[in-house]
Amino acid sequence: MAVAPFMPPADYIATCKWLTEPEVDVYATEYGRTGFTGALQGYRVRRGSDSRSAAEMQIFSGRTIDVPAQFIAGKSDWGVYQTPGAVDKMRNTACTHMAEFHLLDGAGHWVQQEQPEQVNALLVQFLRDYAKP
Repeated sequence: MAVAPFMPPADYIATCKWLTEPEVDVYATEYGRTGFTGALQGYRVRRGSDSRSAAEMQIFSGRTIDVPAQFIAGKSDWGVYQTPGAVDKMRNTACTHMAEFHLLDGAGHWVQQEQPEQVNALLVQFLRDYAKP
């Protein structure tokens, strides 16, 4: 019940265009077939609950991304705000050439499905601007 107060109203759910019932059925079928464990592994690694994976991640500690980078997320995605200072560290330290940073209105955690046209336009423009010929 922790997320129940944040559920969208029934009329929004009924008219949802970015994640239709047939699409939900695809996810439900696949998660029913394969389980949900794989989807959770990234969270476990990040939180350090899997010591072997956490140790493997130490290989990358202190490394930087030294090519043009772009970050796209939904302005309403809780993950962007989850760890105070993480976004600034990504923009100013981890990525030495953060070329583009976008928080899209009208989108949350599934930005690529909630705002596909805007995400695609940003990706195409980024590739046009920074791809080597």
